[in-house]
Amino acid sequence: MQLKRSIWLCLLNITILKSCAALFNTTNSTSTRNASQWFVDYGNIETKFSLRTAEEPEEDLCYILPGRQESITECGFNVTAQTFGIIHGWTVAGIFEGWVSQLVYALLEREPSANVIVVDWLNRAQHHYSNAAHHTQLAGQDVAALINWLELDVKYDLSKLHLLGFSLGAHVAGVAGNLANNKINRITGMDPAGPHFEYADELRRLSPDDASFVDVLHTNTKGSPDLSIGIQRPVGHVDIYPNGGMDQPGCTLQHTLQMMAAYGLKKVGLIMGCAHERSVHLFIDSLVNWEQQSVAYSCSSKDAFDRGQCLSCRKNRCNKLGYGAHRQHTTKASKMYLKTTDKTPFKVFHYQIKAHLFSWRSLTLSQQPLLVSLHGTLGDKENIPIILEVLTTNRTASFLVTSDVDVGELLMVKLEWESDSVFSFFNTHQFTIRRMHVKAGETQAKIIFTARGTELAQLVQGGEAAVFVRTKENQTKRCHKRLHLLKG
Repeated sequence: MQLKRSIWLCLLNITILKSCAALFNTTNSTSTRNASQWFVDYGNIETKFSLRTAEEPEEDLCYILPGRQESITECGFNVTAQTFGIIHGWTVAGIFEGWVSQLVYALLEREPSANVIVVDWLNRAQHHYSNAAHHTQLAGQDVAALINWLELDVKYDLSKLHLLGFSLGAHVAGVAGNLANNKINRITGMDPAGPHFEYADELRRLSPDDASFVDVLHTNTKGSPDLSIGIQRPVGHVDIYPNGGMDQPGCTLQHTLQMMAAYGLKKVGLIMGCAHERSVHLFIDSLVNWEQQSVAYSCSSKDAFDRGQCLSCRKNRCNKLGYGAHRQHTTKASKMYLKTTDKTPFKVFHYQIKAHLFSWRSLTLSQQPLLVSLHGTLGDKENIPIILEVLTTNRTASFLVTSDVDVGELLMVKLEWESDSVFSFFNTHQFTIRRMHVKAGETQAKIIFTARGTELAQLVQGGEAAVFVRTKENQTKRCHKRLHLLKG
């Protein structure tokens, strides 16, 4: 890692304290700190570092100036407190977007004693995208200079530093973390930019080596690799893909057209960047709605997750989204998925439903619409629409159902098979279901349901809902488990 940093610095022809030849000395006598003390003229830093407050989250009232110890005191920087660095992305107008002050306020509401620094590289970020993407290297150097100065001269503990970068800002954070003398604690990448970075080497983009913990939210990865707005590849220790990482609820084409009709072209940038910016608002949501933490689950693919096959929390297979995320004890990157609503609070509850289908004749039907209703001890969620890719005789159908309502302990489930066309009336299909197995992702409960009042339930296309109730078998298993724990 040390040699990699040294080569990078030589290629950039940056003024350093020792010659490039000396940098290739890989013996233990060359310390990480000495090899990384490459910035000596703080006057060349173009990036600005504003210390924001909860009282004035939108205003730059005081700037921290690397090399000027008095700016620490003047701005009221708390040397013993946690520090967050917010790094914006590409901008057309050359001004901060509204989410910056929202994130400042949310961070200080959650951590009132923290330092929140807004990194201003607007002058370099408002160029043509390709140039702005190139300037992430320069902005990253400036941020690294601040970090190294805080550690060396201000004696700040880097284990308390957390950088949050959006879009191009995520790669600025990556460059800064890579050039820092020592590891910073955490970098959160909020939909890191895709174009020019999808196939870039680790020195030019955000990567797991850039901090002790790197977590990433991918919310706009639709399109061809290197052309999608957000990067598609995993670039952290934990990479979370809400709603598959592509289309976000409330950001569809229909919604975009409705917003354009309501607001015209004045907010077209905000409208078109809806899914991209959703990453920021998901993180903000994790700060302010901490009692409703969204949970993501490790899965091999979006399709497998949509079938409900990945709701396990065993062996670190689930994680909190946003501020509460933690590094998992695994040697490889973890790709995770979850569903969300279209507005805050974004949390939903995930359920896998499995039902074995029987029929007196062989049937294979695709793209079938169902309505699922969940009834529990705390509430109900009725008529949740889902589309089943395939319904086949003598096969087990497995699908994911989500609810924005916490129904509590699940007591009853209803399945209604809607008619897929007007011609279904003349050719009604049906399946027989003996029992259903339901797994609740958030509680990890596994529940067995059987047909209410009969041994077999009939799921009829265009007919009434099939009703399933919790069996006594679940209560028996739970009692046995409690007895076992008491004996232990």
